[in-house]
Parts: sequence; structure tokens; C-alpha cells
Amino acid sequence: MTISLTVNGVAYQIDDSRADDKLVDFLHEDLNLTGTKFCCGIGVCRACTVQVSKPPNPATTPMISCSTALGILDGSVVSTIESVAQDGVLDEVQQAFLDNFSFQCGYCTPGFVMASRMFLDDLRAQPVPADQLEDAMMAAIGSHICRCTGYVRYFEALRPLAEAANTGQEGQR
Repeated sequence: MTISLTVNGVAYQIDDSRADDKLVDFLHEDLNLTGTKFCCGIGVCRACTVQVSKPPNPATTPMISCSTALGILDGSVVSTIESVAQDGVLDEVQQAFLDNFSFQCGYCTPGFVMASRMFLDDLRAQPVPADQLEDAMMAAIGSHICRCTGYVRYFEALRPLAEAANTGQEGQR
């Protein structure tokens, strides 16, 4: 038996004897995708957040890769931070974080980027009332831990993107 998994567009078959292996270990050790960071190891800090969907449902969800066993990901599609920039061009979230000096050491940044991208996708699909946008941002990235205390700058960088996504005004900034 095998576990079928797609990571950043590439399909993998993993022997089911590895069902208890953690996703972050598979990403680092087998695929040499080290952008997803291992920090607390118990799913609290969220530095290891990746994007996961399980067809036929196209909806994506943030997944904590340090405490997620490969066995529960059978049939899933995983996107990591390595899939975000295209042809050397930063994604809008990455660029906003860079422009706003959101991070210091950058260790937590991949988790913030992945969660923020999913948040913006969700806003585009289902906008929230303007007076609930701050709460929605808090729900999306508020539980991520930044040991350098860059929280305010992450929120400041994300806010204009969230406002544009929430109102369909993207590209008119």
C-alpha cells in the first residue's frame, strides 16, 4: 500500500510504513524543501504552515506540517512556500511583507505567507463586512508566533491586500 501525495505540483507515492512520519520531515529530508520551518514541533507556533486541499474539494486549508502525519494526507495536494514566487517574482503577500519590513529574522515568515495567501483567497471567494475585516485577519494569522515581535508589521502589510481582496478592488491600488 502507498500514500499518494502531490507537493508543489509533483506527485509522490510513499510507502504506507511511513504513515506516522511528519509532513515537515518528508518535505525537508525527502524533497529538500526546507522553506517550511520546523520550530516548536507541537503545532503551536505555526511556522510550519503549508496549504492543503483534498480533491475533489478544491478548498484549501492551513496545515501544521510539524504535527501532521503523512498517513492522513493520502490523496491531498500540498503547497509549500517554495511554490509561491513564480519565475523569480514575489507573490503579492511576499512583496507586501518585504515592503513593510514585516520580519526580522524571517523564520516565521513562510507560515505567515502561506496563511495570509489562503486568507486572501477566502476573502475573494467570500467577502466579510468591512467592520469584521480586522477580526478575520486575526483569525487567519493572529495565532502565528513571531519571536522577533513583528506582528504589527505583518498586520500592516496584510491590511491593504485584505481590503482590496474584500472589495474586489485588486489591481486598483
